[in-house]
Amino acid sequence: MSRPAEGAGAARPAAAQADRGAARPFLARNLVPLLLFAGLLVLPWLASALGQSFLVSFATRVMIYALAAMSLDLILGYGAMVSFGHAAFIGIGAYAIGIASDEGLGEGLLAFPLAVGAASLFALVTGAVSLRTRGVYFIMITLAFGQMAFFTAMSLSAYGGDDGLTIWGRSEIFGARWLRSNRSFYFFVLGLLAASYLVCRAIVASRFGRVLQAARQSPSRVAALGFNPYAYQLVAYVIAGGLAGLAGALLANQTEFVSPAYMSWHRSGDLIVMVILGGMGSLHGAILGAIVYLGLEEALSHVTEHWRLVFGPFLVAVVLFARGGLLSFLPGRYRNG
Repeated sequence: MSRPAEGAGAARPAAAQADRGAARPFLARNLVPLLLFAGLLVLPWLASALGQSFLVSFATRVMIYALAAMSLDLILGYGAMVSFGHAAFIGIGAYAIGIASDEGLGEGLLAFPLAVGAASLFALVTGAVSLRTRGVYFIMITLAFGQMAFFTAMSLSAYGGDDGLTIWGRSEIFGARWLRSNRSFYFFVLGLLAASYLVCRAIVASRFGRVLQAARQSPSRVAALGFNPYAYQLVAYVIAGGLAGLAGALLANQTEFVSPAYMSWHRSGDLIVMVILGGMGSLHGAILGAIVYLGLEEALSHVTEHWRLVFGPFLVAVVLFARGGLLSFLPGRYRNG
């Protein structure tokens, strides 16, 4: 019988130890998103056990805005593009669903791509102009485009104008109305949020994502290396617009109503606050920020009608003492994922 090679016995424990060492950082990086999605997964059963069925509808709304906040974080946290017109994409996605339903198109497999495509096209056209500017000028021009979309929606008298548009039933999937149930719709939204999160993570981890982050630091150096920062930023802007359009399509289905208010600059400001609150440059930070922001808003509004007097100082304290958002309270290995 042949003997094992010298040192082979010691190599195996060393390799196993290396595998365990690699697994620990992986778990650390993914612990927060795993906990977030696990909590969202079990929430419907928890709500049933507590007899609080409204939690399912509220959590659905939170996840929709988490998707929108995550799309904004893709360009804000990783590309330093401070857009004050991001809510326009939500509104366009919502109106695409509303108008399609009003015209007799209730099939979600057609209406949802239409919503994403319309928002992406608007992002392409406006982003091509906006990205020619920098800093406060970029903020102002995105705000201007957002207000243009807002007032255009208000002038659509054929589709409700400033009164909004009622949708008579949620979208169908393969002709079936299984999204009519709040629980089924909840898991549908959760699945799309999880899929969008994985797609965004893949984008950030790719060469495209690395170039985008490098362009945030120094566009001139990126250009010197042979990359076109403008093209990368525009593609990221279009992707973010499409994801926000998807969030708008889901919001229209949940509320069964579309309003120009979805496009207001106040809503864009809310999304920016969610991203900053959770932690910019961390996709699950945007999800956490949406959960905390809307959760506190809901809780405080039941305590006092002047809840903003409490909520405002809380946001100021986060900005002053938690520069990296709520994730900054965690050890460094748990923040990014």
